[in-house]
Amino acid sequence: MSFDSIGLPDNLLKAVKACGYTSMTPIQQRAIPAVRAGQDVLASAQTGTGKTAAFALPIIEQLLKHKASTMPVVRALILTPTRELAKQVAENIREYTQFTELKTAVVFGGVDSAGQIKNLKAGADILVATPGRLQEHLEARNVSLTQVKFAVLDEADRMLDMGFVKDIESILQTVKHQHQTLLFSATFSNKVKTLTKQFLTNPRILETAKQNATASKVRHYVYPVVEERKSEMLAELIGVNNWKQVMVFAGTKESANQIAKELKLDGIKAALCHGDRSQGSRNKALEDFAEGKVRVLVATDVAARGIDIEDLEYVVNYHLPFLPEDYIHRIGRTGRAGKSGTAISFVSPKDNKFLGNIEEVVGYSIEQVKLKGYEFDPLDYATKSEKKAAASNTSTRNRYQAQQDKNRSVAKKRTDVGRPKAKQKRASRYSTK
Repeated sequence: MSFDSIGLPDNLLKAVKACGYTSMTPIQQRAIPAVRAGQDVLASAQTGTGKTAAFALPIIEQLLKHKASTMPVVRALILTPTRELAKQVAENIREYTQFTELKTAVVFGGVDSAGQIKNLKAGADILVATPGRLQEHLEARNVSLTQVKFAVLDEADRMLDMGFVKDIESILQTVKHQHQTLLFSATFSNKVKTLTKQFLTNPRILETAKQNATASKVRHYVYPVVEERKSEMLAELIGVNNWKQVMVFAGTKESANQIAKELKLDGIKAALCHGDRSQGSRNKALEDFAEGKVRVLVATDVAARGIDIEDLEYVVNYHLPFLPEDYIHRIGRTGRAGKSGTAISFVSPKDNKFLGNIEEVVGYSIEQVKLKGYEFDPLDYATKSEKKAAASNTSTRNRYQAQQDKNRSVAKKRTDVGRPKAKQKRASRYSTK
């Protein structure tokens, strides 16, 4: 179904075409009529399927039909879990409204609030916000939500996982005006269902894919590797295969810093995106990555939410996430809008329990690839009792100990001081543009 066929206002349709949209995605085909009909909506869709347009276009259409009679007041509120997603959604909406007089404002933490206060005081028809920062503005009476007619909870499952439930409840309780509530979530967790019962009225339930499904054109691979050699394997995969754009997910901010450091030592340009980085440096990292100035973006889950890099082909899970649902979100950075992509997960022995949970959620066993030179003793996968039993066999014990010594030796050689000549030669090869 094309956007030409659904009767959008001319100025909105013009913007849609300027964005390069032609055919509607499944979630757009189902959500737009429901929002137009005035229904509350509970929708589940894979990331990268056009859900922002699915809720934004019909909202903008209604706002254009019922213009505010006075200075712009907030008539549509969109809550997102992270600043990156808030920024991305606001940019999309500004593109959709570029041929109208509608104003959009965005507020999020991590930056000085003075500019945000100025924009709020100037008035905005559509407000995109993270819950924590919006709550601060509400308490300071910098903004009023009394005229809101549309409330959208984007990636509601992530907001709840991040502990925003109290803020969300407080914010929605200030929306006194009769309004539509639209809740978009990658998963229908119990927390999401509870929130739905609390704030949605007879919602239209939209599911465009199996719960926790991954994009059909994303190829998934598992690379077994001991923890000490993950950074070496990452550099080798990127360098030897000459991958141009790779997004790497780290488990912590500290490990993200270390991964970026190791990549740079191998001559691979990398940028960081995590909570300890200023908003300005995070924006710069995203811009450099999108423009190809750096080959690798190393990020944590929270910081990566909402990042949308066109044609990103590779996502690497350096550390597997604790929650299987986070795996879905991570690999959703690739294979967007029907394009192909590759998701690679490094799995050390201690990661096995997380891999099992992920495979249970996605519904299949992920293909395993063994990279030559990174093999390790099967005992690394053994339980304590199995290792104890194997310890009685002298040859097995010696073989296991030798492999552990080798792993530690390789890891030690990758320190900053005394980097071996072989590494220096490899670094030169990896820095090929």
